[in-house]
Amino acid sequence: MALNSQNLGDTPAQSTAAQKFYFAAWRWHFYAGIFVIPFLIILAVTGLMMMFITQFDGRDGEKIAVEVQGQALPASQQAVIALEEVPGTVVEWIGPKADDLATVFRIKTEEGQRLVAIDPYAGKVLQVWDRRAGWYDLADNIHSTLLIGTTGDRMLEVAAGLSLLLVFTGLYLWWPRGNAWAAFVPNLRARGRAFWKSLHAVIGFWMSGLLVVFLISGLSWAGVWGGMIVQPWSSFPAEKWDNVPLSDDIHASMNHGHRNDVPWALEQTPMPASGSDAGVDGVADGALVDIDALVALGSALDMTGRFRVAYPNGEDGVWTLNRDSMSSDSTDPVNDRTVHVDQYTGKILADVRYQDYSVMGKSMALGIPFHMGLMGMWNFVLNVVFCLSVIFVCVSGVVMWVKRRPQRARRLAAPPMPAELPLWKGAVLIGLFTAMAFPLVGLTLLVVLAIDLLLISNVPAIKRAVS
Repeated sequence: MALNSQNLGDTPAQSTAAQKFYFAAWRWHFYAGIFVIPFLIILAVTGLMMMFITQFDGRDGEKIAVEVQGQALPASQQAVIALEEVPGTVVEWIGPKADDLATVFRIKTEEGQRLVAIDPYAGKVLQVWDRRAGWYDLADNIHSTLLIGTTGDRMLEVAAGLSLLLVFTGLYLWWPRGNAWAAFVPNLRARGRAFWKSLHAVIGFWMSGLLVVFLISGLSWAGVWGGMIVQPWSSFPAEKWDNVPLSDDIHASMNHGHRNDVPWALEQTPMPASGSDAGVDGVADGALVDIDALVALGSALDMTGRFRVAYPNGEDGVWTLNRDSMSSDSTDPVNDRTVHVDQYTGKILADVRYQDYSVMGKSMALGIPFHMGLMGMWNFVLNVVFCLSVIFVCVSGVVMWVKRRPQRARRLAAPPMPAELPLWKGAVLIGLFTAMAFPLVGLTLLVVLAIDLLLISNVPAIKRAVS
């Protein structure tokens, strides 16, 4: 919801406190829209790219079809075939979602990580590609960092927070003050700016709830609010490993590239370590603890859909079986599961399921795959419609501003600042509270408020340029 406004000539005189508050909300909606619109369009376009690529091509080769021909080769034999094609170290087995799909191995080489798709029946290599180097990953890197690293992450975090301001001020401007029906159904008979305003307001209202969900879940990925505040408070406690030895590594060490490969709630949790008598029965006693045994264990644990097996990393590393809806392994986050197995004894050191997460961990386990459109066709269609709505609301906001802006005027034509800002003390308190909950966003709001009150409203040259 951006740049929702009405003609200056149509607005009432700024006489009552309510009317002054309306103008103040309109002004902040306008300013937030100026900053946020480019980012929202970028996020919507790249989000569409990633969802369509995931839906029709897949991220990790899960859409590569094969012909079922008898019994599939053991995973260990498939790994040998993969290594013959791409010499290196196998670090992950990615199981097929169905019998007629390829098996994929992730191999670490001197040049980087590569994925090798294997026909499990014919025993031949179908495809080899660099991991996290395709169109999906380009869109993902733009979506997350704008291709400029930490600076881009911080800019997007500020944009997401200001988008929340955009939603709340937009809902205040949308609130029916006359014909309630017109607030929920667009007036398709209107013409000119009134037509755009009706579509902007109505579509903005219907998508506002989803936008808040997307912004909050997106902020939980961001570096400051998500990585430094929310995630550390919400991580799965390592004490629940039942006193098994712990490694110096955390789960985030299993990630490769920007996109995380392990559940959000586990990323900051220390990994268990191999080399003790701890744990419960896993691989059968006396059996060789290899990839074949781990794949069989995953099947025995009923890890339906697709699951992955990460190889041990180092002498105290563990085998890790993981089924995570965030990685498109299944469409039901409630079935997410992570199992760690001692590489020497085959005993299960940890078995973490959705119900073991904290409230925030559960929220993110549901929110992330929903955000990515991975919870089924209904989720994909809903997210596509939502992204298109975001783009339309942004474009319609710009159209309304162009139509309201005086012809050939070299100024911003921002909504007027009330002579006396009502409830300004409350606005400052809200800004301070927001600064504590969302540090970057709150500080940005306080800076913008100070600039608006102290600079723009009091320096004549600047005031003329924006008015």
